[in-house]
Amino acid sequence: MIHARIPIFRARRVPGFDALLAVLALAVAAFGVLMVYSATRPGLLGAGSDPRYYLKRQAIFVALGLVVMLGVSRIDYRRLEQLATPAYVLANLALLAVRTPIGSNALGSQRWFNFHFIQVQPSEFAVLAMILAIATYCERRPDGLTMRDVWRLLLMAGLPILLVYLQPDLGTAIIMVVVLMVMLAIAGIPPRFLILMTFVAAGVAVLAVVLGVLQHYQVLRFTGFLQQNQYQTNESKAAIGAGGLWGQGLFHGISSLGYVPEQQTDFIFSVVGSQLGFIGASGLIVALGAIAARMLRASMLAKDHLGRLLAVGIFTFFAFSCFQNVGMIMGLMPVTGIPLPLVSYGGSAAVCFFLAAGIVLSVTKRRTARAT
Repeated sequence: MIHARIPIFRARRVPGFDALLAVLALAVAAFGVLMVYSATRPGLLGAGSDPRYYLKRQAIFVALGLVVMLGVSRIDYRRLEQLATPAYVLANLALLAVRTPIGSNALGSQRWFNFHFIQVQPSEFAVLAMILAIATYCERRPDGLTMRDVWRLLLMAGLPILLVYLQPDLGTAIIMVVVLMVMLAIAGIPPRFLILMTFVAAGVAVLAVVLGVLQHYQVLRFTGFLQQNQYQTNESKAAIGAGGLWGQGLFHGISSLGYVPEQQTDFIFSVVGSQLGFIGASGLIVALGAIAARMLRASMLAKDHLGRLLAVGIFTFFAFSCFQNVGMIMGLMPVTGIPLPLVSYGGSAAVCFFLAAGIVLSVTKRRTARAT
């Protein structure tokens, strides 16, 4: 019967826990654990190391993230408003501290704190802190935003974006800019001002290239993307193409030979395409799309401006991260080192996206409005 279906954008008026979002997030994360194991097991066996090393670590990260998601979902999201300023200040302090000797350097970037068992990347959590700060600021302006408020918001978001870029982490900085633009649009900024901001941002990007502000390797990534001659992208596309319709099977195929760099992290989608084929890769995209749709639905059902902005900011963060990661692997976007949410190996990313899902679950649990 039609009434037995669970729609994505339409919902009953009775508020409640969005079990589908929680189950989808857990299912995708569990699938990610399997793919991380499949991507790393052959190489670890060849090196004589524990073949379950990454499997065990990622399983722990997911378990921790699940606890965080369920715990945050039980907190009224309106109480998070009190944490907006401390979270924003702490995020910026962490972004500053990571550039000091206590930060850890890898692959030419200084983005992590190394705590032996886990490396914490503060830029992941800085995105959530920025979303919370912007949503709180707009919530406290019930009569609408003035131009002074807009400039304050730009300065507020500009500080963490600049600190993230200087790590350097251009990919996360771009995501933060996109999140900022979407949240400002939802907050009621006039479209003409958003268009002006877009042209200004494009002009700044061009000047950054001309004046040499961008790192040389960052320019090469963009030019390589335009010319389709990047080694990582070519290898990942070859791995996906070799998977065909049904794939070459878990622990088999080109991806098991280690030709694709960082395949358990940024390029995990190439492993999915190689081993599970078009069917498996498409299924993963559908699952990620369903999670994003539930987050968008939460913003539509939110009973106040704070909940709406929190949900739409997190939706943008999640959806654009998925688009950027899959796009760079398929040669549709530049390689910027963005993990695939809930799938790529990494403790910071796993906990961060589970935390984001928990906030959205809190918004949906306390909704009173009807979706349109």
